[in-house]
Amino acid sequence: MAISKKAAKKAATPKTGATKVAKADWKEGFKRKQVGVSDMTLLTTISNESINDNIQKRWTNGEIYTYIGGVLISVNPFRDLGIYTDETLHKYKGKNRLEVPPHVFAIAESAYYNMNAYHENQCVIISGESGAGKTEAAKRIMQYIAAVSGGHDNNIQEIKDMVLATNPLLESFGCAKTLRNNNSSRHGKYLEIIFNTHGEPVGAQITNYLLEKGRIVGQVENERNFHIFYQFTKAASDEQREQFGLQGPESYAYTSMSNCLEVQGINDAEDYADTLNAMRIIGLSEQEQSEIFRMLAIILWLGNVQFQEMDDGNSGITDQGVIDFIAYLMEVDAAMVQKVLTTKVVETQRGGRRGSIYDVPLNPAQATAVRDALAKAIYNNLFEWIVSRINISMKPRSATAQIIGILDIFGFEIFEDNSFEQLCINYVNEKLQQIFIELTLKTEQEEYVREQIKWTPINYFNNKIVCDLIEERKPPGIFAALNDACATAHADPAAADNSFVQRTAMLSSNPHFDARGAQFLVKHYAGDVMYNISGMTDKNKDALVKDLFDLIGSSGNHFLQTIFPDRPDPNSKKRPPTAGDRIKASAGALVDNLMKAQPSYIRTIKPNQNRSSTEYDTKAVLHQIKYLGLQENIRVRRAGFAYRNTFEKMVERFYLLSPSTSYAGEYIWQGDPKSGCEQILKDTGIAKDEWQMGVTKAFIKNPETLFALETMRDRYWHNMAARIQRAWRNYWRYKNECARRIQRFWKNNKESIEYAKVREYGHQVLAGRKERRRFSLLSYRRFMGDYLDINGKNALGAELRNACGLGADQVTFSSKAQLLVSKRLRSSKPSPRFLIVTNKAVYIAMTTQNNGQIHTSLERKIPLVTIKSISLSNLRDDWLVLNCNASEEGDPVLHCYFKTELVANLLQLTQASISVLAGPTIEFAKKKDKKAQIQFVKDETIPRDDVYKSHTVHVPSGEPPNSTSRPRAKRKQGVVRPITQGKLLRAGGPSNPRNASKPQPTAQPLPGKPAFSNAKAAPAPTLPPARSPAPPPPPSLEEPDVELYRAKFAFQGQETEMSLQKDDIVELVEKDNNGWWLVKKDGEEGWAPNNYLELVPNKPRAPLAAPPPPARRPPPSAPATSASSAAPKALVTVKPLTADASAKPVAVFPGLMPSNGSVAPWKKLAGSANNSGEATPAGSRPSSSLGAKPPPPVATKPKVAPPPVAAKPGAVKPPGKPPIPAAARPPVGNAATQRANVGKPAPPSGQLDLAAALAKRAQRMSED
Repeated sequence: MAISKKAAKKAATPKTGATKVAKADWKEGFKRKQVGVSDMTLLTTISNESINDNIQKRWTNGEIYTYIGGVLISVNPFRDLGIYTDETLHKYKGKNRLEVPPHVFAIAESAYYNMNAYHENQCVIISGESGAGKTEAAKRIMQYIAAVSGGHDNNIQEIKDMVLATNPLLESFGCAKTLRNNNSSRHGKYLEIIFNTHGEPVGAQITNYLLEKGRIVGQVENERNFHIFYQFTKAASDEQREQFGLQGPESYAYTSMSNCLEVQGINDAEDYADTLNAMRIIGLSEQEQSEIFRMLAIILWLGNVQFQEMDDGNSGITDQGVIDFIAYLMEVDAAMVQKVLTTKVVETQRGGRRGSIYDVPLNPAQATAVRDALAKAIYNNLFEWIVSRINISMKPRSATAQIIGILDIFGFEIFEDNSFEQLCINYVNEKLQQIFIELTLKTEQEEYVREQIKWTPINYFNNKIVCDLIEERKPPGIFAALNDACATAHADPAAADNSFVQRTAMLSSNPHFDARGAQFLVKHYAGDVMYNISGMTDKNKDALVKDLFDLIGSSGNHFLQTIFPDRPDPNSKKRPPTAGDRIKASAGALVDNLMKAQPSYIRTIKPNQNRSSTEYDTKAVLHQIKYLGLQENIRVRRAGFAYRNTFEKMVERFYLLSPSTSYAGEYIWQGDPKSGCEQILKDTGIAKDEWQMGVTKAFIKNPETLFALETMRDRYWHNMAARIQRAWRNYWRYKNECARRIQRFWKNNKESIEYAKVREYGHQVLAGRKERRRFSLLSYRRFMGDYLDINGKNALGAELRNACGLGADQVTFSSKAQLLVSKRLRSSKPSPRFLIVTNKAVYIAMTTQNNGQIHTSLERKIPLVTIKSISLSNLRDDWLVLNCNASEEGDPVLHCYFKTELVANLLQLTQASISVLAGPTIEFAKKKDKKAQIQFVKDETIPRDDVYKSHTVHVPSGEPPNSTSRPRAKRKQGVVRPITQGKLLRAGGPSNPRNASKPQPTAQPLPGKPAFSNAKAAPAPTLPPARSPAPPPPPSLEEPDVELYRAKFAFQGQETEMSLQKDDIVELVEKDNNGWWLVKKDGEEGWAPNNYLELVPNKPRAPLAAPPPPARRPPPSAPATSASSAAPKALVTVKPLTADASAKPVAVFPGLMPSNGSVAPWKKLAGSANNSGEATPAGSRPSSSLGAKPPPPVATKPKVAPPPVAAKPGAVKPPGKPPIPAAARPPVGNAATQRANVGKPAPPSGQLDLAAALAKRAQRMSED
């Protein structure tokens, strides 16, 4: 978990002032716990088994990435985890490696950031065995860099598209299905993305290493040739099939001999379309694409050339038609093709260039070898041409600055039969391991020396002896012995192999080599590998015979000659380079490129050989852990100390653990970060031998120590959580009390006024026409409208809405009512109903019971347009009739307690188009043509409401018709009582202020925070109010022309400020309320803190009578405290007021913060008592700051540029720049005033300046 280079760079940035950082976040205590450890340098036990256990735990839980310091370990999940989305990608953009979980995006971000920050070339080395995910990791790095590198120019976007297009193109031509991996890279690739000075990609270059040419002519059972052959034969166009005579893959020997034509999870037709699209993006023309596919067709048809043994033992062609078609594709003579494949030209060298030339026939085995050599040469050179053509397309088109290299190299291979290919692959891996160990150990050593840390170096396996065994010339290594064997016995491959066997005996002195007859054993860093010598010398020669070059030279196809640019000079006596020479040169060039760049490592692991997402093969993983050297890597990393970080980061992370550095979650340490870090480690009780302090970093030896620190930090948050719970419970008690008070206050809100207006409208409708019920005139009666809550989520309301089919219509009135129902041969009788009114109609619903089931249904719907009038009596009853147009159902006669509200509602909905009729009788239509009347009779014997019987309603007397609502009850007057329940709330309130609380330590800004962090900065600590001296005596009646002030302390001023020495006399030019005054000294003006100055008393010109004592004068009210001082008295005589809907919110209860963000008045009482001048008791005055105490803190520096800005601006940190200092100097601009181009300083918001208040008080006293 060492800090990455990126974070170290930012931590080392020189600071001009203290920089504020985000406070520790309580949410960290509740994050999901990680599985295992994300950085294996923190493993308690270092062994291959403990590494495997940690990897297995994380892999099983879907965590495939783990760190070893800055090295990323990646385990192939064999399933889609959804961790490469754009959302995930942006989480890693601009983040430090330690801020986010392990991921390949973090490695890419670190490389890209370091390239831009340090202007150094970067490289990412990806290693691991086939199927471990190397190619996928390389693609994800390209994906990330293309996404974050910016640039909207068309050329830059074109380069990005080309870089991404190289993946499908090179996968088609360079990857194949093997027993271990369905998409195995059969070549090494080093992609260099070239950037300009702005970090935008402007070009790229690919270097190819060791293509597996032998796969073209033969594969083991259940493996395949390169993907492109199957894509081409399955998905080629009809035109291509006609032009190249193309058939299915089963028709060609090179693609069908392994009996594997289909692969699960691979769609060759879709991949072919992607390949063609990639060719177009790269910029390959249609002609170039056609020539590429022509070469593939030549190779496919060459594999179908079969030889038979003639009577003389020589070889013959079995099918001349294949030869003719190959000649057509190559544009050469068919006879020459047949001759080259069946004979060999041998020239004897005698006497310089003179000699005899013989055509030597070849047997079938030799002819097959020539055929395969031609096919391999064409494909290898075609692949090299494609890579060079890609490089031409991606050539930088503007100035370049740095590069990021991505190395996707084949992993270490150990098979049952290991030959020359495995020797070359394992040699390259030995070279990479040598770089890995050297650079890793070198980096550790340099850091310990730079930080002056004492450490003990560890012993590690230096594989240089193995590299020398393979590549050295003196004493000769394996490659040198191979070259010698090829040179001395070049005519016969078997003789050359025997010569190599004899030469291997000379290598036996090397402890890592063991000759065993026709085999030899090399003890690699990843394990012992037994190599088979048979055919190794022939593979090392890797040279085409002269006849094949002549055949290609005679071709009329220009492209075929182009891909064979280097032909051997027949007159040259120099031995052509062998395959071993080429791989040595490539490995050397690769090492040189990597050594020039800053490396990042990704070590990939394959969890099983079956490509299963659930199977974990412990034995196979342990083998990979061993040969990848993970244990060795951890030991090197932990050689000195397992964890290291800068002092600033350590303090920021663990300052909570020491009472010397934290108070209530705030950072209070006033020393430098190094001393603060040391204090934290001491206060936590960690033994001195467990940590060391370097120059810029703190080093912790064992991971258990770090775990203990993290545990203590987690426990701190849980303890704080318990305190918060107590405060939360107390808050709810406080909240409930506030709610009760608000409920009482809410009766006079603006909504009640609206309801009252509707009620007054109803009174106006019935005014003087109908007697009123007493309850209708109560002051708190409100017309609520929807009494059944149909518009809400009430179950009854939902049932009624469905029964009436209201849909989305809003209900304006609803209540229970009674409908007068006519009974045959019986008197009419009121029956319960539900009455619902919308802006369209009146609905009458009824509830019935059928078989024990209650059912609500719509009985009648009356559109509002059909209602002509409403009839009521002039007595206090609750009956009314809706007089509708003639209908068979007649007019409904209703009994409703809320009749006045119903009538008012209907009139409002119809714009008063309905007539309201009131009289002693009500006439209604019983049926369409049948009229009826209801008589209303006063009957004082009715105890309450009214009684209907036989078309007569008996009703007692009511209130007079001209009655209005009762006046609202007067509110009781009283003092607002403070809320003091709960032990965490302090007693007191506006009527009984408490003394100032115990002073607490001043919060300090945390050490530097990286600018790329998204954490919110901690709020700026507020300077404590400066202690003012006692107010000066009242001035004389004759004011002096100029006020002079004496400096009480020395003050070192900066730009636009006045430097002062103690007892300097300055002339006051201008006073400001933010604590800074403009003064003049020796003809120069500048700003000085007013609490550093004291007034020089002037002698009066004539003796005057002494002014009255200050105690007799009424105490002047300070601007900031006058409201709070008068607050308790004003609350005693509070009167009820009508709510004003447009009024601004104010604090009406003690303990609530005012909406404007200022300090609540009752919290200022203690401060105002100290500012009340002579009327204040002596014991409550602030102590004098004159004695031997240090000078008071200086207020914020004045601003120069108009308009005035806040004293400490909380400017947003621009990304990518160093953190803004907490006390940054304001910029200088043109001043509005003419006083030395000095602008007024802005007062700090929400802060009372004591000195300014006292100065104003003295000025008012002098004016009095």
